[in-house]
Amino acid sequence: MHRTAARTTTALLAAALAAALLGSAPAWAAPGDRAPTDQAADLVSAGAATRPVEAFAEDGSISRVQAPAVSPFLAVRPQGVAPVQGDGDVTPLVRNGDPATKLDVVVIGDGYSAQEQEKFRTDAAEKWREVTAVEPYATYRGLFNVWAVSAVSPESGVTGDPDQATVRHTALGSYFWCDGVERLLCVDEKAVERYAAKAPQADLVLVVANSAKYGGAGYNDVKSPLGYEGIATVAGGNAKSGQIAVHETGHSLGKLADEYAYDGQGTYQGAEPAEPNISTLTADRMRQQGSKWSRWLGQATPDGGTVGTYEGGGYYPTGLYRPTENSIMRSLGREFNLPGREAMIAGFYRHATPLTSPTAEGSWLTGADRLAVDLPVPGTRLRWYLDGRELVALRDRTALELADLKLTGPRWRPHLLTAVATDPTPDVADPALRTNLTASLTWPVTRQAG
Repeated sequence: MHRTAARTTTALLAAALAAALLGSAPAWAAPGDRAPTDQAADLVSAGAATRPVEAFAEDGSISRVQAPAVSPFLAVRPQGVAPVQGDGDVTPLVRNGDPATKLDVVVIGDGYSAQEQEKFRTDAAEKWREVTAVEPYATYRGLFNVWAVSAVSPESGVTGDPDQATVRHTALGSYFWCDGVERLLCVDEKAVERYAAKAPQADLVLVVANSAKYGGAGYNDVKSPLGYEGIATVAGGNAKSGQIAVHETGHSLGKLADEYAYDGQGTYQGAEPAEPNISTLTADRMRQQGSKWSRWLGQATPDGGTVGTYEGGGYYPTGLYRPTENSIMRSLGREFNLPGREAMIAGFYRHATPLTSPTAEGSWLTGADRLAVDLPVPGTRLRWYLDGRELVALRDRTALELADLKLTGPRWRPHLLTAVATDPTPDVADPALRTNLTASLTWPVTRQAG
């Protein structure tokens, strides 16, 4: 990559804004001599679109600020320059099955040079281990594929690390001190989209920055044509940053609201929120209506205490209630509460299925074949049916010799063999949410090949 030292910071910002508005990336230029906060502020002043993002303090508290959708620290290959070897390469970190039946997480590195791509993959794997140490991820990890996408940066590290004066131009333009908040780690959304598109499928996107500095961001208002909703950014070398990804997926997968509040926000006066973990209803009214988390009221919850209605949530100190005193949707380092855990599991099953098979559904089988199915979640109940009648002796068997079915009738007559899998978890109490916890596969079977 080549530096263009003569270009001024103002010109760089103008190019970044123009590129964002036109849907292309800005040209890569040398770092200016102004602080990251000043350059980003100029971008906003020039009219760049902003969106609310979540910032995460070291004490676990969470807040929301406005951040630009584009980055002034984006490095882009000039026209006529060959692609960097390895840029855009996709490596499966976890491959549990066909993307059509799994929840696909795309992890993109930023601030990793060509020589540091193995370090990126190590950092990405570690972040995923941190995420899956938290329930319900720990139990449901078999529902996920994880794809690492290499984004080769011309410089190692990211802007704002170790200090506010440090400027680095990288593949995704990651930078600390976004909106003047030191720990807020922002990115260029269009660059993230370009790299996420290289994975087989993208249901969740996580950006891992080459930094040991604590920080991250949550873009939970992003809706991509690729299918993912939201972007989480974390520092790859910081042991606490995995919690940021867990919180952010509470929004994107669980459709959960934030349970924290701002003192100056006043009293909520609006309609009943759609999110399952905030409500205008007191416990008595919720119980009377049988709505929201009424099924969980009075129960002990993994984040500590008892499920009830605790005032303050959805950014309002009064007028809205949350289920528990302090879950991970209120501050980091906590567990999901019971309503949150239920919503997360339901979110997993919106993308993944509790039953898969290497034999495509509908494939014609004979008595000479062997049929196997996969149950990615421990404890899943499996039942087999032949022409609508349960084969009780085959309960929970994941592999069958079809000769054991002892099919009767004409040799060419097709029978229908159906496998039905159900996740019996007590962590999903809402009957409407339980519908996705059951899946079936059916195959026609004959005694002999036609």
